[in-house]
Amino acid sequence: MSLIIAENISKTYITGEVEIEALKSVGFEIEPASFVSFIGPSGSGKTTLLNLIGCLDKPSSGSLNVAGTDVFRLDRRAAAAFRGNNLGFIFQDFNLMPVLTVYENVEYPLLMVQNIPSAERKKRIMDLLEAVEMTDQKDKYPDQISGGQKQRVAIARALVTNPQLVLADEPTANLDHKTAYMVIDIMKKMKEDLGTTFIFSTHDEKIVGEVEIIYTLEDGQLTGRNEKGGVKDA
Repeated sequence: MSLIIAENISKTYITGEVEIEALKSVGFEIEPASFVSFIGPSGSGKTTLLNLIGCLDKPSSGSLNVAGTDVFRLDRRAAAAFRGNNLGFIFQDFNLMPVLTVYENVEYPLLMVQNIPSAERKKRIMDLLEAVEMTDQKDKYPDQISGGQKQRVAIARALVTNPQLVLADEPTANLDHKTAYMVIDIMKKMKEDLGTTFIFSTHDEKIVGEVEIIYTLEDGQLTGRNEKGGVKDA
């Protein structure tokens, strides 16, 4: 069964008297445990699409089923609960809380959205910090660690709720070449070990070279699907 089924998704923004069509009748399916990227120039609709999949925005028309749920029908509270139990997010600017330690940043989603006992919380956090090689930095604050280390913390935070799906918007944009590949390898390992699906919105050729499926967006339309082993028209 597909993890994501999108059908005829359109999104129009109104700015003053101007209508901007960010997405135009986009449709696709993504299987569980996939490593997928949406690519395209700025303004092609990549981030808009990630926001819709992540229940952060509503479409103008179309349908979207994520993990067996028609997410466009969820109200604000239900959407927040769905995100907390099913989705993880990784952003290019990390979005760590400066007043919390590395450990506390990873713990935060568990405190906010899931009623996890203390012992289980600690085990999950420490297991993930070990996986991203940040155990020895757990008591430091974000301004005391490097950009690559911040992104590793962001990955741990995204995975701590055991999400089925992680949405990553330009996750390597602020990282040097070596660190970017290390971060990509960590995400690939999580995909293999945990069966997590990763969906990227990116311009970064390093990610594009590692994913299994590439969807191309241009002017809000899906123009191609490139799968390892062949290219298909959208």
